[in-house]
Amino acid sequence: MSEGQEDKGFKVVDRRHASADAEPEAEARTPTDAPTQDDLQPIDFSTLCLSLSTSALIHLGVMTHPETGQIEPHLPLARQTIDTLGMLQEKTQGNLTKDEGRLLEHLLYDLRLKYVEAGKKKSS
Repeated sequence: MSEGQEDKGFKVVDRRHASADAEPEAEARTPTDAPTQDDLQPIDFSTLCLSLSTSALIHLGVMTHPETGQIEPHLPLARQTIDTLGMLQEKTQGNLTKDEGRLLEHLLYDLRLKYVEAGKKKSS
């Protein structure tokens, strides 16, 4: 930092110990606002797989894009995401619980079928 400049930093407010009578500050949120840490669930392997699966479904045009609300198929991105899940299946083989392994297997089966269907629709 050069002379004459001051560090503005940021302010942290701990609201965990606020009284029950205190009203929370109203904040306007739009759907495109990024979720805060409090809004997010703890990440585990299943959550990661479901997140990637949702991304693939959006790229396959099965689900609407969360920011635009439109169906926007992009098959190369869908394939890349499906391949990423396949790589996870390969690299984690023997290290997953039965439920995790079954979830990943079912997600991949479903996504691969939808990818083939989307490819047929596109070529028609």
